[in-house]
Amino acid sequence: MNSLSKALLLLCCLTSACSIYAATDNSKIAVSLSYDDALASQLDNALPALNKYNFKASFYLVPNSETITSRLSEWRKATQQGHELGNHSLFHPCSASKPSRAWVSDEQNLDHYSTARVIREVLTANVFLQAIDGKTQRTFTPPCFDTQAAGNDFIEPLRAHFVAIKGVDDSEHTVLWAPVNVTGQQLIDYVKNVPENVRLINLLFHGIGGDHLSVSVTAHAQLLAYLAANKDQYYVDSYINIMKKQEKE
Repeated sequence: MNSLSKALLLLCCLTSACSIYAATDNSKIAVSLSYDDALASQLDNALPALNKYNFKASFYLVPNSETITSRLSEWRKATQQGHELGNHSLFHPCSASKPSRAWVSDEQNLDHYSTARVIREVLTANVFLQAIDGKTQRTFTPPCFDTQAAGNDFIEPLRAHFVAIKGVDDSEHTVLWAPVNVTGQQLIDYVKNVPENVRLINLLFHGIGGDHLSVSVTAHAQLLAYLAANKDQYYVDSYINIMKKQEKE
């Protein structure tokens, strides 16, 4: 650091400028972009778009997904680029008894699971993920945001194994939306119009330009461009990094 830089830094710290900058930085709204189910369109379309802006996101993988077998090196590269590989359980079980759940198979029906089985499968998924990225800390998103197996809660026993559980550990300062078949402007409007008390926006995607519950490549790109153009208001990071930062504050 040269003499001029040191002088400017000293001047900043002797005035209110430093505190003003800190307050401005802390006042930014965190944006967590996450992508569920380990889908091919996420590797093909979401990752390149995120990397264009150096945005770090969270990919909640299901280890028995086809892309884990066929494109494992690409998921490993994603974590080397700074993206989070999150836990989305081993087999993605959901409760078939809830509305619009005809797609849930008997083998994946949480209504037939014991809590011990859910916990065992989630922790086994952690082992798979560690084999990919070498990490021992991560976050969890329960499939379908279901938190009970045969009427019994399984979240509490899992808390000790995760930095945070998306959709469960979120506070009154957090919003969550899983957009499907929306425009880029609708995504942008959602981000722009969250309540004033919100400090974290969770946007949970599935397919990007393909697969299921999809958002178009164009809409996704428009959202990223908006976030990149408004870094004075928002900061984008992986869910695990955001939750760790909030713990420190």
